Amino acid sequence: MKEVEIYSDGACKGNPGPGGWGTVIVYKGIEKELSGGESYTTNNRMELSGAIAGLEALKEPCKVTLTSDSKYLVDAVTKGWAIGWREKNWIKSDKKPALNPELWERLLNLLEIHDVTFIWVKGHAGHPYNERCDRLAVEQSERYATKS
Repeated sequence: MKEVEIYSDGACKGNPGPGGWGTVIVYKGIEKELSGGESYTTNNRMELSGAIAGLEALKEPCKVTLTSDSKYLVDAVTKGWAIGWREKNWIKSDKKPALNPELWERLLNLLEIHDVTFIWVKGHAGHPYNERCDRLAVEQSERYATKS
């Protein structure tokens, strides 16, 4: 399997509000940037969207190290919460509906294709790729803010 690094981040102006995501894929030293956004969304949706976009861009099953500053994303996967939510028809342990089930479903399906290791990094702490993804995400959130 090819070994790929994916870095992703999300941003939102207001929560909810205009949002963006940024992703950098690194394979054998070659970098590819992806970004996008929505005019009315949440930060967590953008965090998930960045990770999904990076994984969806891969053309074959890969061994992936996915780095994010989103505890929501990293913990929900590494602690098994997202799989549990899906098994309980998107109901959390507190009996409330899990948010963003359609995005979690897409992500979980991608995790069945790729061998993904999630790494959490502190946001806005100088990690070069995290800072770069943040800039991409903020640019998109500003772009979508001017569209509304």
